[in-house]
Amino acid sequence: MSYRMMCLTAHPDDESGAFGGALLMAHDKGVETTVVCLTEGAAGSFRGNATSNEELAQLRRDEFAAAARLLDITHAEVLDYPDGKLDQQNFYELTGVLVQKIRKYRPQVVLTFGGDGGVNLHRDHTIISLAATAAFHWAGRTQLFCDAGTPYASQKLYYSSTPWISVYNSNEGADAARVPYSLILELGEWKERKIEAFKVHITQHGVLERVRDFIDKHMNDERYLLAATRDLRPLAEDQALFANVMED
Repeated sequence: MSYRMMCLTAHPDDESGAFGGALLMAHDKGVETTVVCLTEGAAGSFRGNATSNEELAQLRRDEFAAAARLLDITHAEVLDYPDGKLDQQNFYELTGVLVQKIRKYRPQVVLTFGGDGGVNLHRDHTIISLAATAAFHWAGRTQLFCDAGTPYASQKLYYSSTPWISVYNSNEGADAARVPYSLILELGEWKERKIEAFKVHITQHGVLERVRDFIDKHMNDERYLLAATRDLRPLAEDQALFANVMED
């Protein structure tokens, strides 16, 4: 079986907290998985024992690598865009980097955040959503980014949908519009493995403690919205991430 899935994220720990279940389930079904994380997370509010941004960046890179091993991710990489400042980057150039990654790894299925910014409404999550969406569509077009590899058209794009919002030191999530969902993944045996991977991000244990009640209540599943697909049909007919995906 030659199925491939790519997850495009903003910070180390996103791969575990938001997408860990999908990544584990895909691997266990023989799918090649790739995670590309744009930033090192050096501007995080929770910093563990780090005494500088540089130290925090290295700690979070190490945590990401450890979590990737637990999630059995085939290819995992962290880029060096500035944490908290993705909205200030050149959008076309950022999209070009993601186009190159899609053309390199050739995922039939791409996962990323929705435009709402995910569980904490983070603007970096919104920017990765927008850039990943553009890259998903543009990676297959021969007239765009001619120097970024052979064009490749992925088949399905999914946005993560979170059932709860928790914004650090803010009530902004109370009235925020949210990404709906069309697919629910029941994690079952993968739930504890996902939580274990998140716990590897030791610098972010403050986050884990802050949202523990939400995790206990909502971590039994992951929810996704099918945002684009080559196989046009009603959303209600989409029963799995790789449903109706063709091997290539």
